[in-house]
Amino acid sequence: MTNPRPTLATLVILTVLLATNARTEPATWPQWRGPTRDGQISGSTWPEKLDTNHLQRSWSVELGPSYSGPIVSTDRVFTTETKDKKVEVVMAFDRTTGKQLWRAQWEGAVSVPFFAKSNGDWIRSTPALDGDRLYLAGMRDVLVCLDARDGKEIWRKDFVKELNAPVPDFGFVCSPLVDGDDVYVQAGASFIRLKKATGEIVWRTLKDQGGMFGSVFSSPMFAELAGKRQLVVQTRSKLAGVDPADGKVLWEQPVEAFQGMNILTPVALRDTLFTSTYGGRTIGFKIAHADGKWTVSESWCLKAQGYMSTPVVIDGVAYNHLKSQRVMAIEVETGRELWTSNESFGKYWSLIACGERILALDQRGVLLSLRANKEKLDVLDKRKLTDAETWAHLAVAGDQLFVRELNALTAWRWHKEVAALK
Repeated sequence: MTNPRPTLATLVILTVLLATNARTEPATWPQWRGPTRDGQISGSTWPEKLDTNHLQRSWSVELGPSYSGPIVSTDRVFTTETKDKKVEVVMAFDRTTGKQLWRAQWEGAVSVPFFAKSNGDWIRSTPALDGDRLYLAGMRDVLVCLDARDGKEIWRKDFVKELNAPVPDFGFVCSPLVDGDDVYVQAGASFIRLKKATGEIVWRTLKDQGGMFGSVFSSPMFAELAGKRQLVVQTRSKLAGVDPADGKVLWEQPVEAFQGMNILTPVALRDTLFTSTYGGRTIGFKIAHADGKWTVSESWCLKAQGYMSTPVVIDGVAYNHLKSQRVMAIEVETGRELWTSNESFGKYWSLIACGERILALDQRGVLLSLRANKEKLDVLDKRKLTDAETWAHLAVAGDQLFVRELNALTAWRWHKEVAALK
């Protein structure tokens, strides 16, 4: 009779196979600013050089315009586009070949105010992937949940209709934040928590007038401040800490900006919050909690102004791209300016850090390789990837880079022989 119990050798082989599979699971980029929503990823250090011997184009597909950053699962990549100034589209492509796997669309474009026309009318929000569900925002204040496997709609939330809120003049810009059983968005002239399975609204807070000066540009994130995990939300006029359980505003702080241009996602380091605004300043706020009372105070302030770029923080230092199109290094907790570059760049950088290495995708289509350096701007290499503008956030997953040009999606890969040496 055959012994049905596995032998020790079989168990060892199975264990090795499982461990190997776990190690080889492809890295992903599931949301705005990456896996941990802070522009940080782990893994092997990238090569210093960006030439064709090190970084090679894998595939490219032409698309309509979009500012949404690409989202990457283990086997596919998702992006959006606006077609004919009236239809919003989301597509899934094979991560290896670029073959289109499915496409979903709906009517829903917005014509932004004349002074913002140079930045286009097309879709802006970066989707969020949670398992087999994709959450994405349409410009007319609509949040849609799709099945990531086939693009079929699971639910849709129209905040304009349901909440009687005005259509945001600049569109739905905030990128959804998924956490636990919920999804959080700045929409409907407010900040909202919804059940991710059904789209049911759990609570609504930080209500404003909407429209021209209510439609937000920033995106929420979680941070532990003064010992409490909370949501950090930046509106057009202020920063606020929100209790995820019930939507209670724990603290709030006015933030100066020209015409409410608070655009970047705030950055937290221990109990200090970093923000930098167009027409305002670069500020560190200290959050404290004692005797049942929350307080927020300005810890430091610099005259430098941010614009659209959210910094990455390495060893306590924020590397920040400014309205002046220069780059600044700032100690987050002290506000000490370490340096400001003499060289200027494009109007926007999307930044990703791995260890002490930084990749910066310039709005002009230039990719830069940087080393975090407290003494100076340390550019290791740069390469022009495209003549098109690249406002969408760069995505990096494993040895692949995904660039959403204004009218294309392009996949790049570190050369396999170079990657093997890392």
